[in-house]
Formats: sequence, structure tokens, C-alpha cells
Amino acid sequence: MRFFSARVIIVAAAIATLESAMAQTTIPLVDVRTVDPTIVVDLRYAGVKNFSGHAFYPPGTSALVRPEVAPRLAAAQAFLRRYQYQLKIWDAYRPRSVQLRLWQLARNTDYVADPRDGAGSLHSWGVAVDATLVDTANNSVNMPTDFDDFTPAAVWRYQGTAPGVRAHLRLLQATMAGAGFCGVRTEWWHFVVADWQKYLPPENLPRTAQAFGTHWQSKL
Repeated sequence: MRFFSARVIIVAAAIATLESAMAQTTIPLVDVRTVDPTIVVDLRYAGVKNFSGHAFYPPGTSALVRPEVAPRLAAAQAFLRRYQYQLKIWDAYRPRSVQLRLWQLARNTDYVADPRDGAGSLHSWGVAVDATLVDTANNSVNMPTDFDDFTPAAVWRYQGTAPGVRAHLRLLQATMAGAGFCGVRTEWWHFVVADWQKYLPPENLPRTAQAFGTHWQSKL
């Protein structure tokens, strides 16, 4: 009986820990297309074109970010349109429940944040987006890789030799940096507002900074 009780206690503790990790204060969010309807949205986790091959969002899900982030995306879009390009959003706000499912599938913190570690993914705080370029007719342009490519080809600093790919990537990176975003080492498409710390609870900052400290790259 004592063994059974101990197992119950352990399971209950595990459930409580997971529920605590998944708990998050409601944050304000806006649809990026209400700020700039010209921004192209193609949420990859609303379909099967992602590393898992499964959909995690309902069809028609909007790209949501914090109200302070949306104008930065609009500024990036305005800049790109001067050069006959547009911003395409592959992912924005991501519920922690979805983040947990992605983590359970990937189990690789180089690419998918563990939602139980610190603040988890900054997507879940409305301050991160996954983005690429398209032309003014919404046609894809050559970039280093597709979305969710977990290989060295997807790193922030392009390792290939194609001049068109390099030019597109540098344009995207320079545009997003000018709009107040920084990138991560392993995913060229991932951008976070440079002042992300101010949007997280103070108790999450140390663990999050430790988890992501070697990943953030604010320079091209």
C-alpha cells in the first residue's frame, strides 16, 4: 500500500509540475493583418508542411502577436515593398499546449524550446515570428531552406554559395533588424523582438536567458 501511495504521489507531482509549466497569464494579442493587411500569412502549423507532417492549429488561424510587435512587422513590410518584396509569416503566437506537442516530437532544444524550461518558446509570449520573403505576386523566392529544416543549411549565417539566396537572406535580416528584431543561430526564419525581456515575468528571465543565451544574434 505504501508503494502504491508513493506512485500516486509521484504521478500527482508530475501532473502538477506539467500544469504549472503550461500555465500562463493571458497576454494581449492582435492579428498582424489588422495592422497591415498586405502582410502574407501562411501558418505552417495550420497544415502539414512542417517537420511533424501534422496540423496543430485550426484552419483559418490568424497570425497573432503582441500589440507592440505588430507595428514593427508593418514597418518591415513597408521597407520590403520598396524593393518589390513582401513579408510572409510562417508562425507567430504559439500556444504552450502546441509548444509542448512540438517539443515531445522534436526533443531538440537547438530547434524547439522545452515549454517547461523558463519561459519556454518566445512564440508563446507573442514576441517571436517565423518569416520569409515573397515577391509582390506572392511567389516564393530562393532562400537557404524551407521552414522547419533542422539541418546546418538553416543556420543564421548562410553557408551556401548561391548569390541570390545570400542577397534575399541579407535583405530579410537587415529589414527585420531595422524593425527591431534579432535572430537565432539555428533558424534563419526565426525573429524575436530585441527587447523581449520586458515582456516576460521577472521570475522567467534567468532561466530563459540561460536557455537562449548562446542562440541570440542581434548582428548580421
